[in-house]
Amino acid sequence: MVKERARILVVGGGYVGMYTALRLQRKLGRELRRGEVEITVVTPDPYMTYQPFLPEAAAGSISPRHVVVPLRRVLVHCRVLVGEVTALDHGKRTAHLTTLATQEEGTGPDQIEYDELVLAPGSVARTLPVPGLADHGIGFKTVEEAIGLRNHVIEQMDIASSTRDLDVRDAALTFVFVGGGYAGVEALAELEDMARYASRSYHNVEPDDMKWILVEASDRILPEVGEELGRYTLTELRRRNIDVRLTTRLESCADRIAVLSDGARFPTRTVVWTAGVRPHPLIAATDFPRTDRGRLKCTARLTIEGVTHAWAAGDAAAVPDVTAEPGTVTAPNAQHALRQARVLGDNIVHALRGEELQTYAHTSVGAVASLGLHKGVAQIRGRRLKGYPAWFMHRAYHLSRVPTFNRKARVLAEWTLSGLFKREIVSLGSLEHPRAEFERAAGGKPSTDPKGSS
Repeated sequence: MVKERARILVVGGGYVGMYTALRLQRKLGRELRRGEVEITVVTPDPYMTYQPFLPEAAAGSISPRHVVVPLRRVLVHCRVLVGEVTALDHGKRTAHLTTLATQEEGTGPDQIEYDELVLAPGSVARTLPVPGLADHGIGFKTVEEAIGLRNHVIEQMDIASSTRDLDVRDAALTFVFVGGGYAGVEALAELEDMARYASRSYHNVEPDDMKWILVEASDRILPEVGEELGRYTLTELRRRNIDVRLTTRLESCADRIAVLSDGARFPTRTVVWTAGVRPHPLIAATDFPRTDRGRLKCTARLTIEGVTHAWAAGDAAAVPDVTAEPGTVTAPNAQHALRQARVLGDNIVHALRGEELQTYAHTSVGAVASLGLHKGVAQIRGRRLKGYPAWFMHRAYHLSRVPTFNRKARVLAEWTLSGLFKREIVSLGSLEHPRAEFERAAGGKPSTDPKGSS
């Protein structure tokens, strides 16, 4: 039994937000039915995105709707509000939030009161003041960006196949990816694989006509899988004629020309930015203690340091790694976020019932990465895998981790069908501007090409 009625506010609907609310929903089922506990989840999107599947969604191996998990279907006993928390007054246990309704009403932010706060807003892309990046750069953190990038790549191939201008053709077939971590390497590898297959349908575009360039500021790629597999990945990418440039930075992409720190210049219509993430701006707007990198200072019990009734985990939280040397914090990845959410949910229940809190302790079981269809690298409990076995392990691991049996079955069915039939290569760039065609028919002046994505 909980000591008194509790209102729990979960800020964010990503890994930590969804799994924490799901854990609370399971552990406090009787209390929820009796009205002793109320759980509210505030999230900018009504779904959780399983980000490890974004590269496969961009390559067309998985349908976009199967990469996301509808929160209202999963959190049936929680109140889900689509909106954003803009300010917190933890002293008064009050949060200010904007929703679609508040924007329509024009009455300003709503207020919501709470007793226990879970801060899990996640992270946003970490950008640098690179000239032209805001105008021409493409992110790779959301399902919308993944599908937009797929449409964009196919559109560039369409441009290249139909132009007589060699400069336009060269820029259209040059693809620059910045960042050699999971997101950058997997996105580039999957899309290069997809574009190589798609070129079979073009009479005048060959795989060797395309330039794929990976720019990484450090001296290695995929540090998560270890030095040996990182070198293997580098060799594998270069074997596919992918230009990997280490210890190199993007200096500018103004006027659609990528200028690198090593002096190279590439006319390009595609610059994909995957060079790291930073905590959500909401964290900086609070008065909670933060590290020098802007993450919330947390204890190993997932409470915010020095603050009562406030909890945090995931990308925005610096959680001590009790399995490593003192001062080490857990990496901001999905593996930790999922496990932290379970402990966080349990600890909130323990706190409400006056029980002792648990300490979060988890040793990584390894890392897996896809390098395109039937290609990958994996390091699992000290064992290193390459090629097809690693790719198979990558799919098996993530299939076991994607939430709900419904999503598991749908993803598995799509993989099975994709093994039996050819890939579907089509650009639906008009989905990003659905009213453009009608505006033109009605005599208006659409600001974008109704068939284009860029």
